[in-house]
Amino acid sequence: MRSAWMLRQLALHPRVPVGVIGAPFSRGQPRGGVEGGPDVIRAAGLLHRLQEQGCEVKDYGNVAFEDVAVDEPIGRVKCVRAVGGANRRLSEVVQAVKRDGRTSVMLGGDHSLAIGSVHGHAAAVGGVAVVWVDAHADVNTPLSSHTGNLHGQPLSFLLHELQHKIPVLPNFSWIKPCVWAKDLVYVGLRDLDPAEHYILKLLGVKVFSMTEVDHLGIARVMEETCEYLCARVKKPIHLSYDIDAIDPSVAPATGTPVVGGLTYREGVYIGEQLSGTGLLSAVDLVEVNPLRGQTEKEVQATVGTAVDLLLACFGRLRSGNHPASYRLPEPPGRGPMAASPTAPTAPDV
Repeated sequence: MRSAWMLRQLALHPRVPVGVIGAPFSRGQPRGGVEGGPDVIRAAGLLHRLQEQGCEVKDYGNVAFEDVAVDEPIGRVKCVRAVGGANRRLSEVVQAVKRDGRTSVMLGGDHSLAIGSVHGHAAAVGGVAVVWVDAHADVNTPLSSHTGNLHGQPLSFLLHELQHKIPVLPNFSWIKPCVWAKDLVYVGLRDLDPAEHYILKLLGVKVFSMTEVDHLGIARVMEETCEYLCARVKKPIHLSYDIDAIDPSVAPATGTPVVGGLTYREGVYIGEQLSGTGLLSAVDLVEVNPLRGQTEKEVQATVGTAVDLLLACFGRLRSGNHPASYRLPEPPGRGPMAASPTAPTAPDV
């Protein structure tokens, strides 16, 4: 049974202006193609479909990232200068979108971009709560990561509690921690490194792994998520959605697929429920890689799922929607039925 709090939150909220940012960046991981994510998601009709459901949309275009020709590893950490510089630029663009009074939608690109997206959001609005929907925790520190890929480390740069574990890195001095562990919720985890598991237990982070999703059901998971985030000060919510949270049977065109993930319906439900809080203030949709699909059908299935996840975040309901101003068309020569003295009424029983 839904709580009284959740029932109150399910009331329709006014459509908010949306600002779409493309972030064609792939240096946080080794697989080419993810930089094409923003363009294929746009090409699938995202902007038009958001407008159809009542959103006022501005496309801020693709962020132009500096090409760092020489970017030697720092210890095991790869592409440090490129990732640090790209996220600084992205943070500035997200701040501009928020200053314009819009909900930021960042289309990646790899998940290292969440550093700049969350940082820019927090810099513009103050403290934020983060819902991280992902197969992976992405909370390795630069020293605990075995791969050195920064798309597996963004939250370690953002969490206040981990700053004493972060070494000095070139192009990263601008980053200030902006998220507290108590304001972070994970949904969909199923592939954690030992260091990540240790960090989440140490910090007491709220985690709904796929085990909890299976045990509780997605409705209970999202009810608890929303109540947890709103039990204290209601902070703006930043949803960072990695497409690999969705099972690869549904969304296979991604760089690090892990079996046993969220179904399409569970993935969409997450967006619907966060939209219903009225607190959703920024969304990342990352790791769509059109070169990782084995067939065009797999690519289209992944891109279509990404679009549907985003539409759910902005008020689309599977039970249906209509604009507040909608009226049924009238036959020629007739006025509105409500104004007609002969309009039929249901008989008394």
